[in-house]
Amino acid sequence: MPRSNEYYDYLFKYIVVGDVGVDYGHKTLSLYSRKIKIAVWDTAGQEAFKSIARSYYSGAAACILVYNITNRDSFLHVSEWLREARLNSGSRMMFALVGNKIDLDKNRQVDYPEGEHFSNKNGLLFFETSAKTASHISEVFEELAKHLYRKVLSGEIDVNRPISGVRLGQKLSKSEILKNHATECCTFT
Repeated sequence: MPRSNEYYDYLFKYIVVGDVGVDYGHKTLSLYSRKIKIAVWDTAGQEAFKSIARSYYSGAAACILVYNITNRDSFLHVSEWLREARLNSGSRMMFALVGNKIDLDKNRQVDYPEGEHFSNKNGLLFFETSAKTASHISEVFEELAKHLYRKVLSGEIDVNRPISGVRLGQKLSKSEILKNHATECCTFT
């Protein structure tokens, strides 16, 4: 979790499910003139990590499902990961599907339209990225943050409920957010 003396306006919690190992990190971004801290738990999509991943879904605001565009099997596991995440998180969680390794496009086994179709069919945001070159990585986090922020403003996400995956920073109250929402934002946990 972020240090208590670190200033941010909102904290959002994201969970990443893919074919890498378990890890934790954070990203800070500026959105609508507010500092957003994103806590990221990378849980891996492998069977060995399934029980660990289940514990992370509760209290996460967003779930990023990552597959390797050069490995059809990783794409075929996305349905299972999505079902598991929805089962363990409830209906409020935002989802994004990310096809990774676009730097290896010549070895592609999953075409862009196939990933996009799956996303549209299941109500997910869709991106293709390269972790190696950092191509489009920021867009994934920023777009999810924008969608979550809108849900905070509309009242769909209650920042006072720890299970929401969103909490206010130390110096910003909910009334301050609603007073001038056009220039304010959130921290996602």
